[in-house]
Amino acid sequence: MTDPNTPSLSDDLLPEGLEDALPARASAISHALRSILDAMDGHGYDRVRPPLVEFEKSLAGRMDGVQTRRMVRFTDPVSLRTLALRSDMTVQVGRIAATVLGDAPRPLRLCYAGEVASIRADQLNPSRQRLQTGAELVGSDTSAAASEVLMVAIEALEAAGVSGISVDFTLPDLVDVLAQEALPLSETATEAVRRELDTKDAAGLAAVEGGEAYLPLLYAAGSFEEAIERLAAIDAKGALASRIAGLRDIATKVSDRARLTLDPSERHGFEYQTWFGFTLYAEGARGALGRGGTYSIKGSDEAATGFSLYVEPVLQALGGGNAAQRKTLFLPLGHDAAAAAAHRADGWRTIAALTEADDPTILGCTHRLDGDAATSL
Repeated sequence: MTDPNTPSLSDDLLPEGLEDALPARASAISHALRSILDAMDGHGYDRVRPPLVEFEKSLAGRMDGVQTRRMVRFTDPVSLRTLALRSDMTVQVGRIAATVLGDAPRPLRLCYAGEVASIRADQLNPSRQRLQTGAELVGSDTSAAASEVLMVAIEALEAAGVSGISVDFTLPDLVDVLAQEALPLSETATEAVRRELDTKDAAGLAAVEGGEAYLPLLYAAGSFEEAIERLAAIDAKGALASRIAGLRDIATKVSDRARLTLDPSERHGFEYQTWFGFTLYAEGARGALGRGGTYSIKGSDEAATGFSLYVEPVLQALGGGNAAQRKTLFLPLGHDAAAAAAHRADGWRTIAALTEADDPTILGCTHRLDGDAATSL
């Protein structure tokens, strides 16, 4: 008779959007993450580790555009308040900067890494759990700060082994700025113009009252040098002058490290960014490796600039995330423990035999310890 408490095969299935990372992939993830964190540390960014769960109100209250409906929520049995699994670590770093590190010297440089979760997947990203890492520079809202953050992001990707990096710039508050005076719009028309620009719908944009003036923005996209000139030509009244100057300054500082493009009206993924945003791409990855930009921390009203990277697309850019076979030394029964320790100190991975029947090839070893020497198998 089957024990009803014994798990069945269906019981062991993971929920949709969740998966195990098996040894080779887990090793590749760890290596990439370590390289990225080391690169950020090298630029003076101190790591923080926020909790996986917080009060929903806190996670939703520090940044504009954070959607609590995407969070996994439940009731705290202690406080009876609503808790949520984090869906983005940036908001947590903002809370830390505004509270426990509120008196720390500025600019404040922080970095992080950890799992985030959402209640459901979307068409572009079927995963409901992702490994997010990134850095935030709090207390400065200049092109110099934005340039530093973007350069750190590029160097972090390069440290992980990513090549063929490209950066797409955007101006998240573009429509809001133009609608005030330069190309005035009503509140209703402003939202409609944003929507039509999001879908790149020229006909729909022209049908909006005042929307025809925004049509040139659809064509001010492409290679940075060409697109920034088209954007400058649109800005007849100078409403975007400081933003355009900032973009030019940032581009000058990073143009030798990445291919640069500009799509000034792009808003997807920039819910809480202010004047500057960017998306990172690389050869071999189907989608974006990460995003960043400027924003304001609600409550403290501090300006900040940061970026987030997701490790899964980074692994795609590295060729799928299967780690190359490491030098692995088989240690036979009765081996010299001091010699084995010396090899580990030199970077070797060792696997010790437990019985005479252990086969070094089956165990994935590349070498065998003979005396104190490593012999190739």
